[in-house]
This record gives sequence, structure tokens and C-alpha cells, in this order.
Amino acid sequence: MKKILSITLVLLLAFSLFAAGTKEQATSKTIVVGATPEPHAAFLNLIVEDLAAEGYTLKVQEFTDYVTPNEALESGELDANFFQHIPYLESFNKEKGYHLANAGGIHVEPFALYSKKYKALSDLPNGATIAIPNDPTNEGRALLLLQSAGLLTLAANAGLEATPLDVTANPKNFKFREIEAASLPRVLQDVDAAIINGNYAIPAGLIATRDGLIVEGSDSPYVNVVAVKQGRESDAAIVALVKALRGEKIKAYVAQHYTNGEVVLVSK
Repeated sequence: MKKILSITLVLLLAFSLFAAGTKEQATSKTIVVGATPEPHAAFLNLIVEDLAAEGYTLKVQEFTDYVTPNEALESGELDANFFQHIPYLESFNKEKGYHLANAGGIHVEPFALYSKKYKALSDLPNGATIAIPNDPTNEGRALLLLQSAGLLTLAANAGLEATPLDVTANPKNFKFREIEAASLPRVLQDVDAAIINGNYAIPAGLIATRDGLIVEGSDSPYVNVVAVKQGRESDAAIVALVKALRGEKIKAYVAQHYTNGEVVLVSK
């Protein structure tokens, strides 16, 4: 009888612990967000207290590439991520069959062509080697930037995912090295020039408006967004996250730290 009673008590205790754990998960107000270091993770760390005041615990996981944070979001390891622009998100969904959605735009980081060897665009020699990002949307973005400066011409139907194969005119015979975006600042000294994403240029001490030989215009469609799994865009926690990232604390931080237009905030 004592043995049966002991087993019953153990089962009841196990059930109670399971129920408590389930209840805790159901009422959890923790938001886990993946981000690249600057400015994304910096922004998120600024709003930890703001979200705490709303009853949420914000946990920031830093990534140094563009693939892993999307994989982690799709698998459910993250509630959101903050590092990518809309064309990249849409391209990733299409390529991987993922289900990621834009929960709100936060800022634009102007894309620029940098060089350690030349001070002016006109100084780039014939046959210069230019490093560009190797992911589809940023590669197209880089080529469109060169086209905007009249340095090459792309096929009319190339679109945002243009590749070097879509170049129809290349008067200065530029050669292209397709490099992972995170590695571009490290190879800058080994090439004639490189087109670098803002979130990798900024930590490397590069300022688009100061150092860029060509700088993307303010009408850029490449707004950095908070991404979530489809269907979670209107979750209270996500809405609170986006609201905090659009708040006065972020505006003040950008005004103080990005005085040369390295980061441009948007309202939608």
C-alpha cells in the first residue's frame, strides 16, 4: 500500500511540475531577438528597460552572418530578428521556402563603395577589381549602385537580384569578386574597391557620407526591418518591440552617434 501511495505521490508531483512549466511557458513574456552587432544589437540593448516597463524581458542574441538568424527564426529559436532589409527577406523566403514576415521598418543604412587605394571615383583604373556581396539581393543592390553612377549598364530586366552576368556594358572593364558580406571590410585592402553593407561598414570605422566614393540615395528601398514568423506580426510583444525601436531613445541615440547619416530612421 505504501509503495502504491509513493508512486501516486511521485506521479502527482511530476504532473504538478509539468503543469507549472506549461503555465509558465504559456504566460512567458520573454522576447528573444537575433541581431547583427551594430547598429541593430546596439538599438535593442538600448530598449531593454523600455520593454521591461511594458512587462517584457528582452534577450538579444548576436549573429555575425545573414543566414543563421533567419534559420533560427524559422525554427522557432527566436521570436524575431533585426538585421535585414525587405528585398533580402523576400529573397530568403523564396529561396528557402521560409515563412518570415516584415513586422515593421526601422532604418536605412546607406550602401556605399569604399576604397583604401583611391580617393575619388574617377581614380578607379581600367580593370579595377571591385568586391561585392555574394548574397542575391545585396549583390544586385551593389550592381545597381554602380549603374546609378554610370559605371556600368545592366540588362533592363535584371531587377533587384542582378548578377555580374546581367552586365551589358562595362566601359572600364571592372572585375568583380563576390564575397560574403561580413568579410568585405577585411578584404577592402586587397581589392581596388568594395561595396559594403552599413552594418558591416560601421564597426569597421567606415562612414558612407565621409568615406564612400558612391553612396546610395535616401530613396533606398532597402529598409531594415524587424522580421518574425508569418502570423506573429500583430503579437502584442512584437508590436511593443517595434514601438520601442521607433521611440525617442533610438532617435536620440542616432542623432548623437550617427551624425554623418550612417543610419537614417524611417517611420514605417
